[in-house]
Formats: sequence, structure tokens, C-alpha cells
Amino acid sequence: MSHSNTAFHQLLKPLSRHEFEAEAKKHHVGQKLRSATRWDQFVGMAMSQLSGRQSLRDIQSNLEAQQHKLYHLGAKPIARSTLARINEVQPAELYKHVFARLLHRCKSMQGKHKFQFKNPLYSLDASAIDLSLSVFPWAAHRDDTANVKLSVGLNHGTQVPEFVALSDGQENDMIEGRKFDFPKGSIVAFDKGYVDYRWFKLLTDKGVFFVTRLRAKAVYRVEERRYADSSKGIISDQVIQLSSAHAIKRGAPKLRRIGYRDATTGKFYEFLTNNFQLAAATIAAIYKDRWQVELFFKAIKQNLKIKAFVGTSRNAVLTQIWIAMITYLLLAFSRHSTKAGWTVQRIMRVIQLNLFERRSLKSILIPDPPNHKKSEPQMRLAL
Repeated sequence: MSHSNTAFHQLLKPLSRHEFEAEAKKHHVGQKLRSATRWDQFVGMAMSQLSGRQSLRDIQSNLEAQQHKLYHLGAKPIARSTLARINEVQPAELYKHVFARLLHRCKSMQGKHKFQFKNPLYSLDASAIDLSLSVFPWAAHRDDTANVKLSVGLNHGTQVPEFVALSDGQENDMIEGRKFDFPKGSIVAFDKGYVDYRWFKLLTDKGVFFVTRLRAKAVYRVEERRYADSSKGIISDQVIQLSSAHAIKRGAPKLRRIGYRDATTGKFYEFLTNNFQLAAATIAAIYKDRWQVELFFKAIKQNLKIKAFVGTSRNAVLTQIWIAMITYLLLAFSRHSTKAGWTVQRIMRVIQLNLFERRSLKSILIPDPPNHKKSEPQMRLAL
């Protein structure tokens, strides 16, 4: 059998150590690190993400137990007090830039969403990561809650979060959402929390299509009525102009309003888009597929360590979340390279049990089928 490095070593291959060290030099404060490096910090924290470690003591014990297998990673065990200090002091900004570098590499992955059109398809949404107000007072959102907000633009073709931002819990979703630079020709689906008429104009001028829902009290006039295929649940298909003083002041463009009734639930929806070419039923299906970003949030909260934190400062929390997002990218990259056809969530569960196994990732994710040999019939005694 050919020699293989550990699954953990193979998983980290897409991450350039040279680029990591270059970024580490840029994002450093205080004296030179002596007993541990930022790479030791990253390996320890990434290992905790993949193996389900719950505390600093747990991380230290696990690293010490696997010390002989860390050598090929260029890392060494790190004391829990040292790890806590680095998480507390050294800028989390390092991992934001490492994520961006790794994302650039992951963009070379080929992926296809389920629709026939070739435009890249994204879902935009934000999710609150809840924290204890008594332990994390800096993250106070209201009088009784604390959280940080994770904003994501998910590519449906690759299932990779191509746009990621972390912000305070009280910040409006729109603030980070408007900063995401979606490519020309792409289609972005988002809910009513992102409705902003000025942003609609900016997206339209840039050549970016969007699909969202019409607010209940929106004021508009109908300028054109198009054919509505009732057999597909389409009640109306209209070209409208938002005509309130608010919309006019912000330069709202002409849009398309689609009335749709779900055959299963009987619920009625009003969709709003600046795409006039796709079929109305396709627009409705695009918004329904926005559920992919909700599944993404569910997967990372259930399988990565972004609910229980090993540090209490803002920097320590952001460090852990950014390393979790890097870990997700590495798992997505392994999914693509091994062509396993699994979800990242399923890969995560398998990797967790085989993290330090010396087997190729492909053999772990796509094991050979069992070889059942027919047993020889037992010898019968002639009486």
C-alpha cells in the first residue's frame, strides 16, 4: 500500500504556507512570538473545528496525543494558556485575509446550479451567532441578548460562500450586503430585509440581476401586463414602476412584479426582479432555491465550532469564526477534488473520524466496495 500523509495534512494542502506566513507578518502586534506561531495557532484551532474539541484544554491534549503526526504539517502542540493569549491579542484580521486568498483559489472550482441558465446564481442572507450577554458584554444587541452577525453570499454552483462579512449584531443586514461586489451578469436572490431602492438601481446599472419579494405596502403603477401561465402557478406578470416619493428620490428602476401561488401550500407570493428575460416560473423557482443559504447556515452551526467559543474577547470570537469559514472552504475544496458528490456536511462527519488516519482523502471519502468472497461449503462427513 502506498504511503499517504494524514487526512488533516491533505486537507490543508490548498492553503499555501508561504502566503500564510506573509499575511502573518502583516497582521502582528507586540513582541515576537516565541513558544508558538500563528501557524501553530491555526493548526490547533482548525483541528478543533474538524475533530469537535470543546475547550482549550481539550485542544492541547489532542495536539499532544498527535504530536508525532504534526511534524509533517510544520506545527507543534501549543499550550492552552499560549493559545488563549494569541487568540486574545493577535489580530483576527489575519484569518480574514487568509480566507480571501483561499477563496481566490477555490473560485477555480467548476460547479453548476440546477437551472438551465448560465448566469452565476447567489443567495444573500445574514444569520446571528448567539452569545451569552454575561460572558460577551461587548456583543450586546438588546438589553437581554448578545450576538455577532455573519453575512454570506453563497454561490449555488459550488456551494461556496464567495462573499463573507462579520459585523455587530445590531447592524442592519443591508450595510454588509451592499458591500458585496457581485459579478456582472449574476443573479442574486435575497429576502425583503435587503429591499433598498437605491441599491436596486446600482445593481441594475452594473448589470447584476436580483430576485426578491415585494413589500406589502409598496406603491407602484403597472406599465405593462405580460402573459401569465396559470398552469405553473403564475397569477400575474407585470412591468411596474415604483412610484412613491421615497422610490422616485432614490431612482428606483422599472421592475418586474410576478404574482405566484404555491400549489402545495396555497400561499401567494409577490416577487420583484429586474430580469425581464427568464420565465416567470423560473423567477419563482430561483427565490425558492434561496433556501440553499439557510441550509449552509444550518450546516456550519451544527458541524463547526461557532456556537461554543474558547475565548471571550471580540478578537478571540472573530478568530474562531474566520478559522471555521476557512475550514469550510478546505472541506469544499476536498469535495471538489475527490469528486465525492457528497455534501460538505457529510464530508465533515467522515473526516472527523479519520482526521489523523494515514490514508488518501479519496479512499476515505470514496472507499472501495467490500469484497465479499463466497465461502467454501463445509466438508460433509460421509456416514
